Amino acid sequence: MDFSELAHRRYSVRSFEAEAIDPEKVRRIVEAAHAAPTAANRQPVRLYVLQSEEERAKVARGADAYGAPLVIVVCVDRAKAWRRPADGWSSAETDAAILTDHMMLQATAEGLGSVWICWFDPEAIRCGLDLPSGWEPVNILAIGRSAEPAADPLRHATQRIPLSELVAYGGIA
Repeated sequence: MDFSELAHRRYSVRSFEAEAIDPEKVRRIVEAAHAAPTAANRQPVRLYVLQSEEERAKVARGADAYGAPLVIVVCVDRAKAWRRPADGWSSAETDAAILTDHMMLQATAEGLGSVWICWFDPEAIRCGLDLPSGWEPVNILAIGRSAEPAADPLRHATQRIPLSELVAYGGIA
């Protein structure tokens, strides 16, 4: 499948089959994150890969992972993130987002579903995982076989704003 087809096939899954994910697929998913760029190559992101029921229970008090058999908690250390000199803007969330997106697309390529979770209690996640000082959870990726029908890959034509509204070629029109 080419990249355009992959991007159009990916959708948010909120109901997963319970079956475990093949370890080779998990490896390829985290390798996709490893290949992702970060600002100035600072690499301020760490992944906590949770697969067993016991591991996933560590975050269950702080997040609903929709029964996914694979949960990846994406954390950042803001002190390690690149900052833009002009205004101090931090690349931390952007770096985490790029890694997460790479993992979501790789999961889709593996025939798996995923959902990017931002609705969670950071303190419950921090305590549940006993995160080292400075590391902050910024998103969670739930991955598994979808237990719901696939979304229409052509849905973007009607569910997104038109390209003419999204894109301004040559500047503001």
